[in-house]
Amino acid sequence: MATFDDLLEEAGSFGRCQRRIFALLCLLSIPYSGVYVGTVFQSFTPDHWCRDSAVVERRQACGWSLADSRRLTVPLVNVSGVLQQSSCEQYEVDWNTTTLSCDTQELNLSEVPLTTCKDGWEYQYEGRKSFVTEFNLVCSDGWFVDMYQSTLNLGFLVSSFAFGFFADRFGRKISFLVSNILNAISGIALAVAPNYISILVLRCIFGFGVKGGWMSSYVLLTEIVGVEYRQTVGILYQMFFSVGVLILPLLAYFITDWRWLQVVITAPFIFFLSYYWFIPESPRWLISQNKSAKALKITEAMAKENKRKLKNSGTLTDEEGGSSSASLLDLFRTPNMRKHTFILMFNWFTSAVVYQGLIMRVGITGGNIYIDFLIAGLVEFPAAFLILLTIERIGRRIPFASANIVAGVSCLITAFIPDSMFWFKTVLACIGRLGITMTFEMVVFVNTELYPTYVRNLGVSVCSTLCDIGGMVAPFLLYRLAAIWLELPLIIFGVVALVAGGLVLLLPETRGVPLPETIDDIEFPDSVNGLLRFGGRYVECKQKAARRRCAIVIV
Repeated sequence: MATFDDLLEEAGSFGRCQRRIFALLCLLSIPYSGVYVGTVFQSFTPDHWCRDSAVVERRQACGWSLADSRRLTVPLVNVSGVLQQSSCEQYEVDWNTTTLSCDTQELNLSEVPLTTCKDGWEYQYEGRKSFVTEFNLVCSDGWFVDMYQSTLNLGFLVSSFAFGFFADRFGRKISFLVSNILNAISGIALAVAPNYISILVLRCIFGFGVKGGWMSSYVLLTEIVGVEYRQTVGILYQMFFSVGVLILPLLAYFITDWRWLQVVITAPFIFFLSYYWFIPESPRWLISQNKSAKALKITEAMAKENKRKLKNSGTLTDEEGGSSSASLLDLFRTPNMRKHTFILMFNWFTSAVVYQGLIMRVGITGGNIYIDFLIAGLVEFPAAFLILLTIERIGRRIPFASANIVAGVSCLITAFIPDSMFWFKTVLACIGRLGITMTFEMVVFVNTELYPTYVRNLGVSVCSTLCDIGGMVAPFLLYRLAAIWLELPLIIFGVVALVAGGLVLLLPETRGVPLPETIDDIEFPDSVNGLLRFGGRYVECKQKAARRRCAIVIV
């Protein structure tokens, strides 16, 4: 009986059919970037200060500019060692009892007590309308902004388990359809939500659907291409996320209202509903559900589109059907499995915290948010090509560790460079972004190579949940620490990335190593799948007990 891999080789490992599906599914990664990092524009917090009705009347009567009225009536406070106009405090004074007049140039109010804002805020809008300005989510309510990104990642976290089960139970195609229905409904509802609590609830549902669709399409894509193409296809699929990162600031520049930007981000998911008629179900999944006839029919259609013919068209078998059932304890029971699990979990967490943190930091540094975001997005593109260039020549471990270390060192140096060296600081921050992007893209496939077959899906699912937890922590880590000192989050990011890079060096190299099938292959790496290590490579021997007399065949 033929396996699906046997038929796939005959039908074409990456023929016209797979290239068409690959192109369609890659489009999904583009709006996903808007969901994941669109908060930079949707939660944009402009310069703000306490509103005082008496000052507003005096400004209108005297024809003052906003800058003039702020200079005269807003107190100065110490922020990270620098005197700045307060955003959250105002003078507790009756302006009619002061010497403030239309001709006043300076006003000494150093002895006047301060109080928190009582009449709302005024904003230097800079052309953007965000939910921060709409709902006055500043000062003591600023932590609500952190919740916008955290609830998204909470949706991601729940979706990792729920859609993982749903896709295995009902199929990749129906999961993709259900996720896009959820995305379309919750995304549009989010754009018209009347209050911030409903926004957070809908944001969580939106994240739940988006993550489910992304996972289903990624799994489907890797299951219909030949094994030699899976790695490249997976990396390039993620690279289209970076295309979306480049498009996002252009959209945000022309669409200045956060609600309309949300509509534009959601619109593609309505279009993706049509994919139900253009992409097939995964034949591998059908085989696992004992639906070989349907799997064979789809494989024959793929072969026809690829202008190939199947020689074997008998019964298909599930090449992994006899594997042991996986247990969560298997990830921690033995020393090497335990080590791999903890290191990978920490790297998933680090990737999410540092990547999201660096992206969201663009919105609080005070530069041109559109240009800064675009420049930072451009450096993500070399990441995929550097990975493809190095992983088969150098291996996985050194590029993986180096990417973490480069990101960590860049963050630490950037934190201590003065603002006067703006371009040097920007270049270093971009190098850090490049490093953490490489880390994010590498941890996905390195994770799959370090677990035996029967526990591989469980291992990736459990470890990747730390990515979502990291995403929930990142906004609080960034915004709350930045309120103490703007560069403090960079120091935390740098230290965490350096620790992650050091831990990666404790992992084994997996280049040229067959995928492990049992826990013994992990615990005793000198023999994997019956192959023995010889001169740094895995070889097949005729007599395993007498390695020197083995007939060596390079694998």
